[in-house]
Amino acid sequence: MATRRISSHISRSLPLLSRGVKQFYRGRGIHRYSTSPALEDPIKPPVSLQYDKLLINGQFVNSASGKTFPTLDPRTGEVIANVAEGDAEDINRAVSAARKAFDEGPWPKMTAYERQKIMLRFADLVEKYIDEIAALETWDNGKPYEQSAQIEVPMFVRIFRYYAGWTDKIHGLTIPADGPHHVQTLHEPIGVAGQIIPWNFPLLMYAWKVAPALACGNTVVLKTAEQTPLSALLVSKLLHEAGLPEGVMNVVSGFGPTAGVALCSHMDVDKLAFTGSTDTGKMVLELAAKSNLKPVTLELGGKSPFIVCKDADVDKAVELAHFALFFNQGQCCCAGSRTYVHENVYDEFIEKAKARALKRSVGDPFKAGMEQGPQIDEKQFEKILKYIRSGTESGATLETGGDRFGTKGYYIQPTVFSDVKDDMLIAQDEIFGPVQTVLKFKDLDEVIRRANNSRYGLAAGVFTQNLDTANTLMRALRAGTVWINCYDTFDAAIPFGGYKMSGIGREKGEYSLKNYLQVKAVVTPLKNPAWL
Repeated sequence: MATRRISSHISRSLPLLSRGVKQFYRGRGIHRYSTSPALEDPIKPPVSLQYDKLLINGQFVNSASGKTFPTLDPRTGEVIANVAEGDAEDINRAVSAARKAFDEGPWPKMTAYERQKIMLRFADLVEKYIDEIAALETWDNGKPYEQSAQIEVPMFVRIFRYYAGWTDKIHGLTIPADGPHHVQTLHEPIGVAGQIIPWNFPLLMYAWKVAPALACGNTVVLKTAEQTPLSALLVSKLLHEAGLPEGVMNVVSGFGPTAGVALCSHMDVDKLAFTGSTDTGKMVLELAAKSNLKPVTLELGGKSPFIVCKDADVDKAVELAHFALFFNQGQCCCAGSRTYVHENVYDEFIEKAKARALKRSVGDPFKAGMEQGPQIDEKQFEKILKYIRSGTESGATLETGGDRFGTKGYYIQPTVFSDVKDDMLIAQDEIFGPVQTVLKFKDLDEVIRRANNSRYGLAAGVFTQNLDTANTLMRALRAGTVWINCYDTFDAAIPFGGYKMSGIGREKGEYSLKNYLQVKAVVTPLKNPAWL
């Protein structure tokens, strides 16, 4: 099975995801942060908004309170739509529908083959409407349209097809026992799964959570991020067009303190899965424990080291490190946000990293060739600028960037800091923005110690030509994923999750199925067995 890569044109030896990606990741003529006309006159998105209500029991409905909230265009800060605002009462309605669909409905009682066909039909529909879905994702989130259309929606489709293939391969075991008993295990769907997804990758996180849950025969209540509620509603409509029974998939848009807390605390939810910040993850875990002790999967924050060794090809390392940090406006939980560079190549790396950042194309994400769009909202925009100020105040050298880009929307200049120390906030906290921090190291023992000296352990990158160095680092780094001479290489079959405060459990691959299954042991006496 071909691996899906979110890699750029690092070198000819690194395969591309699709035909347009190589061109997409190259700078396209905006120099030294010159103001792009696209920032002044936003391109009209090639999509019409159709769904802005809650999806409960197969129907789009208003919230019980009648309240709505605005979802904004990050390019301008202007309102795209006013979306139904779900709260505790709406969560109750959605959970009741999901519970009924699980206890009384056809979904868990269908043959695995029938569930598979519905999931495959859904993947085909998403593929059919890929342009519309990608445009809606970009409009609501601000990521480049080419990224949405060429990378993320195809990966969404691939994940659903992958888990559709798993539906009829979920089975238990027959186990020999010490005595005349037939022993078997059953792998049963866990029930109603409550899922909370973030705003940085709305569609991909939908796929990572919903696809394995449905493949195992569960029903779902999904709470979307308040910043990006639109794409989940559209694809969920297509899921029902593919034949999903009513009540199996429910979507509630709303806020964490109301809808989120209600979902986590609900006594009739059997499982929680959350992607977001570590601080919020702690609250999710606490609410699950205080209610019905429901199991929880958490995919949380990161401050991932990207290690450039002394034998590195500096040009390739600069490009890969740039991609590892700046992809998706830096709004990526596994971003290579601590760039450790060996002292022998540090000065050369800094100059070339600065030049690459200056070359980065920033502008309207609907404009062809844009590498970087706006940050998600004003809150995140101000948070990033605050960290940039902290970096300069703590003594790091601001090589380039450091300010807003343009005069409208939430655009930030690609920023590079050198002379960064481990005790600086910009080297410790998850900035979640286009801010590259470059640190110097002398030897492997030192960089291993420093790289692991973090509360996070989501991912790590290693750039070296030495196999022994690669083997040493891949085993020593305390991270859920270690990329060697690549970064952000994802595949439906590759598990993803973190060590330490980066989360609990794994998503994607066969490992994710365990999140949505219960194991039941069945023991039956045998009378005069022919064999044991």
